[in-house]
Amino acid sequence: MATAGGATKRGRPRKSDKRNRHQKTKTKSTAPLQKQLTNVIPLLISTTTAAHSFLLRHDLNLLPSQSLSLESLLSSTSRLLSRLPFPLPPTPLPPLQHSSFNTFISSSPDYDPRWVQFFNLSKPSFTLLLRLLSPSLTSSLHPLPPNTALAATLFRLSHAASFSAVSRRFSIDSRTACRAFYVVCKSIVDNLGHLFEFSSDINRIIVGFGWISLPNCCGVLGIEKFEVEGDLIGENGFMLVQALVDSEGRFLDVSAGWPGSKKPQDVLKGSKLFSGVYDSEEYLNGPSFEVNAGSLIPQYVLGDSCYPLLPWLLTPYNVKNGDLSSSEMAFNGVHSRGMELVGTAFCKLKKRWKLVGKKWKEQCIEAFPFVIVASCLLHNFLIKCSEVMPEENAESFKDTEFPMFDGEDDECGKRIRDALASHLGRLNCVKSLSSINQNNFFEEQFLVQSNQHDIKPAKPASRGCAMSVSRLSSTLRNSSELRLPSQFASNI
Repeated sequence: MATAGGATKRGRPRKSDKRNRHQKTKTKSTAPLQKQLTNVIPLLISTTTAAHSFLLRHDLNLLPSQSLSLESLLSSTSRLLSRLPFPLPPTPLPPLQHSSFNTFISSSPDYDPRWVQFFNLSKPSFTLLLRLLSPSLTSSLHPLPPNTALAATLFRLSHAASFSAVSRRFSIDSRTACRAFYVVCKSIVDNLGHLFEFSSDINRIIVGFGWISLPNCCGVLGIEKFEVEGDLIGENGFMLVQALVDSEGRFLDVSAGWPGSKKPQDVLKGSKLFSGVYDSEEYLNGPSFEVNAGSLIPQYVLGDSCYPLLPWLLTPYNVKNGDLSSSEMAFNGVHSRGMELVGTAFCKLKKRWKLVGKKWKEQCIEAFPFVIVASCLLHNFLIKCSEVMPEENAESFKDTEFPMFDGEDDECGKRIRDALASHLGRLNCVKSLSSINQNNFFEEQFLVQSNQHDIKPAKPASRGCAMSVSRLSSTLRNSSELRLPSQFASNI
């Protein structure tokens, strides 16, 4: 039963009246806010535009990480402002003008430290690289100057910069920046391919591994994951890259572009390295190394436990099979230090060229293997030029875990690995004896000095055995059964 004034029988207001009053209150509170935003938004737009212009003028005074981070924040702010439901003018972008980066690369001193900050190499190394690539860049990118194209590519590789960020720094449009990047990467692969020196400089490679107690070793083989978006090459979200490195961390052979679902042994069998050993016999066909009174060690490479044991690919002993002998532990120890070389090389590659360490976009997936190979060649080029890795980038590697190979090991591979393990076990024994001799030498010197000062220390129980150790060491030095490298023999 209704009453006067629009209320119900019990005096409660109608729902429609309540809703109307709420809408009126909301309209009254929204109007001042909208008016305030209408006044503030233009100020934000002009401030963002001014900050963009300031960044372009003073980019050389900031670290790349700082300028790129600030630029990303400003761009995000501009996009958000443009989406507001107010009748506002579009956010203007700073006009392209003569780039301070172009002035820098053409007129800066040779040893300006900003070269390493911006491009990860010194100006002399940049000049040498430009001289090697200029002929192909001039013909492919005219009228874009080759030095601008190379600098823009190195900047993008070094800092994972977007094409829009590159275009604003070098006064070129994004489309030109994109084209220049891929043309320069192709030129690097075409002109620096000789820096994969596996077949051309095998003697230097073997000597390098000899210094870390690996006779006749020709490299360390590893496999690494590179993140990608989407599932075009598999559901795992990464791409596999197999690489062989030398004792200095140079890449000797690279096989890139394998789906993350592939097993490492399948990647190996599909690689040029595998066919070069078995089909063309181009690789690892040099003389064997004699150890342990006649045992022969052919040329080989070390491989992780995810690979099969082969006559030319030596993997570690499986600890799960039981206790290891001293020789097997010696082999696994040296093998582990060797595997660190390939892990560190991959780590430095991703740290120096941040673009390949970043998750790659799905629409550009076909170009990713190509860019990785170009980055490996640049890595080798910088080692040739004695470029030092920046301290903040020289971090220890994180070992990528792959399942252990669960197939049958090659019998010939077992014999070769056992012979090498026995050789390394003997070397460990000799090093231990040498260390004991050195300790006894210092002990004798202490006794001589003690007698001079009339000090009477207790006679050590080990003094009698020091002479037998010395005689045993002399016997080992003269033994024809143990062929020691000169650097070890000289320490006995």
